[in-house]
Parts: sequence; structure tokens; C-alpha cells
Amino acid sequence: MKIEKIEGFEPQIGLLVSQMEYVRRTTLEAVQGLTVSELDALHKPDGNTIGALLLHIAAVEKGFQIEFFDGRKPNAEETKEWGPAYSLGASAREVIQGNPLDYYVHKLDEVRNRTLEVFSQKSDRWLFEDCLWDQQPSNHYFIWFHVYEDEINHRGQIRIIRKMLGEG
Repeated sequence: MKIEKIEGFEPQIGLLVSQMEYVRRTTLEAVQGLTVSELDALHKPDGNTIGALLLHIAAVEKGFQIEFFDGRKPNAEETKEWGPAYSLGASAREVIQGNPLDYYVHKLDEVRNRTLEVFSQKSDRWLFEDCLWDQQPSNHYFIWFHVYEDEINHRGQIRIIRKMLGEG
């Protein structure tokens, strides 16, 4: 494995994309072959399912697209679609269920494709531009690092849940 520049992106953005794509590949490997019942299984009553965690990964990236690409907060339609997955917990347990693995993979791909499309139009200088996140000083590089950092965290949860279900 290598972290390396990717054609079609400025050098630093390409390195970021390389890391994000590696993380995504390993996340998809961690869920390969799961059934709907496995994706919906709760390991404890107040926990999150693997399906909800997968949709959460997509929702975090989608939320950052809205905030940092579009420069706004999610609208009512976006909040309805992505809110439970973004927040997880009880609301996610109610509505995120009954979906096959392909559903989650499609959502992950759909969101990531937009990120890559926008990244291909951005300069390395943009990565280091200042911004605010949760009222704290940040830069775009950290924002997108956090997207895959969050995914790594939840991939670890997914692996643990899968083991608890006797699947890993």
C-alpha cells in the first residue's frame, strides 16, 4: 500500500484522496457479505446497527459537503433524509433498517463521488484555507481528514459488532 498522488487532483488533494479511498476500501471489506439481518442486528438495545453506522459514514461526508462545499446548513429535505444517520441513536434505530448491503454501498459511493468531483476542481491552496467548524478555527484539510478519521472509528465499531454477532 502507498499513499501517493492521484492523477486529476492537485498533489496534496491527491494524497488526501489516496488516504480516503484506502479507508473506504477497508470499510467495504469489513462489511463484505453481510445480510440484511446482520446489517440490522443490535448488539445492545441502545446501540447502533452496522447499517446505521454505514449510513452515518455517508451522512457525515454529506453534511460536510453541504457545509463546506455549498456554504450552508442542511435544508429540511436533507435533514429528513440524513438527520437520523448523522445523529445515530434512537432515531436511526427506528428508520435505518431493512436495507441490503448494496443500498449502503450505493449511498457511500454517491456521496464520495461528489466529494471527488469537487476535489478535482480545488487547489492545494484551498486545503489550507481557514474555516470554522463547530465555532472553532480549522482548515479544509482538517475537515476532510476528519471525514475519514470518523469513518475509521466507525469501521472499528463495525468490526467489533460483527465479531459479537459471530461474523468476524
